Amino acid sequence: MQDRSLSRRTVLASATVAAGAATGVVGVTATPAAAHGRDHRLKKIISRMSIEAKVGQLFVPYFYGTSATSPSQFDQDRNLRELGVRTVAELIAKYHIGGVIYFSGWANNIQDPRQVADLTNGVQRASLALPTPVPSLISIDQEHGVNVRIGSGATQLPGAMALGAGRSLSDARTAGRISGTELAALGIHQNFAPVADVNVNPANPIINVRSFGADAREVGRMVAAQVTGYQRAGVAACAKHFPGHGDTGEDSHTGLPVITHTREEWDRIDAPPFKAAIAAGVDSIMTAHLQVPALDPSNEPATLSPAILQGVLRDELGFDGVIVTDALNMQGVRTKYGDDRVPVLALKAGADQLLFPPDIDVAYHGVLAAVRSGEITEDRLDESVLRILRLKQKVGLLDGSPYVSPKEVDRVVGARGHRLAAARIAERTTTLLVNEDGALPLRRGQRKLLVVGASPAFPTDDTRTTVPELAKAFDELGYSTTHLATGRAPDAAKIDEAVAAARGRDAVVVTTDNVGATSAQRTLVSRLLATGVPVVHLAVRNPYDIAHLGGVPASLVSYCWTEVELRAAARVIAGRVEPRGKLPVPVQRADDPAEVLFRSGHGLSYDR
Repeated sequence: MQDRSLSRRTVLASATVAAGAATGVVGVTATPAAAHGRDHRLKKIISRMSIEAKVGQLFVPYFYGTSATSPSQFDQDRNLRELGVRTVAELIAKYHIGGVIYFSGWANNIQDPRQVADLTNGVQRASLALPTPVPSLISIDQEHGVNVRIGSGATQLPGAMALGAGRSLSDARTAGRISGTELAALGIHQNFAPVADVNVNPANPIINVRSFGADAREVGRMVAAQVTGYQRAGVAACAKHFPGHGDTGEDSHTGLPVITHTREEWDRIDAPPFKAAIAAGVDSIMTAHLQVPALDPSNEPATLSPAILQGVLRDELGFDGVIVTDALNMQGVRTKYGDDRVPVLALKAGADQLLFPPDIDVAYHGVLAAVRSGEITEDRLDESVLRILRLKQKVGLLDGSPYVSPKEVDRVVGARGHRLAAARIAERTTTLLVNEDGALPLRRGQRKLLVVGASPAFPTDDTRTTVPELAKAFDELGYSTTHLATGRAPDAAKIDEAVAAARGRDAVVVTTDNVGATSAQRTLVSRLLATGVPVVHLAVRNPYDIAHLGGVPASLVSYCWTEVELRAAARVIAGRVEPRGKLPVPVQRADDPAEVLFRSGHGLSYDR
């Protein structure tokens, strides 16, 4: 079970391969501008635009509300306070906006598929009412797994690390196609996925299970498959976060991480998935707000670095598609410059789309002033507008109607075939790490279960939480289940309650979420083991949890806690399906990271 031969540096190196081998492509070259056969038409559109309209095409802001023209009074007030307008229709008209991004939860853009379709049609009506009418490119972060925006009504799919555990290019491609098909039906034509970061740092606070894994070659293969799936469905994929966010211990939302890889390490570890995405024809690539001294000794954040965006991404890797910044409200890109200068410097570095500025008025007028002063030439501005229009043309927004049909939404979004495919894919990702003395699958006589432990809310529906939903999945399989959510930091009283609840049960399924060295979840698991009742451990997010939990007779990983993954885990525990997932990352000892508990590729099956 244990392998004592690998240090962290060795793990880092062994997770990588030469860039050419990782991508299957040598000497990736750009698509020449001359190959864009319809540029003449697009340049005519640009020639009719004012400077103000061209600048507006670059921006992809957020907004509040479920309607383009008549959001709730609460959302109108928030829009007015933060954006200076009451509705997204007014925002588009005021700033000639070229695209918007939808969020669930805090922005209140998403309730259900029909509502999203109505919102999309309202956004497009506002865009076509501009002096130079150009449809909006509507974007979203629908990565699936832990990062999902459209929940209720849409098909939920395993996230990146789960797909990495499944190791099936066909499943990754199918997941992208299903997600893309549903997004396109909703009029959303740019998805900020897949994540191309190689997660070689178990302590990574922001990427982690959003990555396909720690092996550059495997990540590259999965990224290319997802790009193909999305783009065949008519949705622009976006590989992120260039030049690679997989080895950070800091979150770029709150600070400015530094990647300490040498140039040789970057070529082996971080570059291959982006090369694979480019070889697959990815439409857009998102920047990262972090420093990479090996690529730019000036230590500018990558988003603002000409050496990284123009020098490496465009000139070396040959990418001629749309470069989109990560959100400009993140602290990682705001540490050195004001909000009026950040978008200007991003454009000068080589970016095209400016995502989520913290103050749209400041950002828009900052870019407008830079163009009017000559700091940004109009030719440079036109380059980015042309790339954006090419993308709009490719996804069909410039040919025919940009509006969507409610009937098509009903037919496509959450279709039964999509849900069945998602369930089968998820079953192939659940990973069995430990199974001492054949503890799993549950035996015929083990019918009375307790489901207990950490119970995070579903990513897009905080009325549904992990423990009761997992218990429900077992009930539907014929078990008699009780449940108790103890949270990520159970106190002594809650742990005592869990121990008492285990009495008389045939087995306990205990869920964990991000277990650390001082986590009370460790105490919970230890106390449950001491009851003598058979214990099954399920890490509902990180495969690294097992490193902190000694003595569990059975341990599995689901990589997320959405319904599709929880149901799959329940079916595996019950023995209805075989565990087939393989770890896409190595798991090191918690007390000695130089030792590896489970190598990448580890995953048990049932011996029957």
